[in-house]
Amino acid sequence: MNLSSKLSKLRQQHAFSQEELAHRLHVARQTISKWEAGQVVPELSSLVDLCDLYGLSLDRLVRDDDCAPGLPTPSHAPQQLIAFLLRAKRATYAAHAPELPPSRSGNHEYLFEEGPWRYLDSYYGSAAFAGMETVWHNNQSIWCMNYTGQVIAEPFSGDFLKDALLRGTPEEPYRGPQLYRHGDWTYTCRSDGDIHWFSGMESIFYQNRLVYKLTFHGTTLR
Repeated sequence: MNLSSKLSKLRQQHAFSQEELAHRLHVARQTISKWEAGQVVPELSSLVDLCDLYGLSLDRLVRDDDCAPGLPTPSHAPQQLIAFLLRAKRATYAAHAPELPPSRSGNHEYLFEEGPWRYLDSYYGSAAFAGMETVWHNNQSIWCMNYTGQVIAEPFSGDFLKDALLRGTPEEPYRGPQLYRHGDWTYTCRSDGDIHWFSGMESIFYQNRLVYKLTFHGTTLR
């Protein structure tokens, strides 16, 4: 398989559009198109970036050898990850599910398992807190999100926060929807990036006064 065919196959296997891959590599979309059409060979720096992104050696990527071992394929599709993540979030903290027995002093943990999938939400603190959500597939960690937040004024409603988190969307599955209102309460969430690499912030307002905020960021791991 030649290099241009490998580049096209790898991009599709990892569910990147040409635009998404171009953004990650800091090149123009037309550059990706020319690589895959065999019109241009990537510069060495771009080849190294591609190897880092796909978990390949440079030799494995550039060698024109039809007898070489097959290209690695992800064990899941991003759509499957997103769907599972939404189900897990709606079944744990947001659903008032019981916590696991703490594995470390002061730790709060929520677990959701479904077939080969496993989700764990683990955090410390209360009014000010920090935590991490992790997803495994076939016992391989594949996605992780870190978050830190705080209640900055009263009144604050944990029930309203949980109600908002039940309404996460496939477009932005990290926390709740972009906007949710109920009575005097307003929830907002903004994020940049996609399921592979993202960051964002959520806020809660009571009668237009900010009472809570949280920042988050995460990435897929393979």
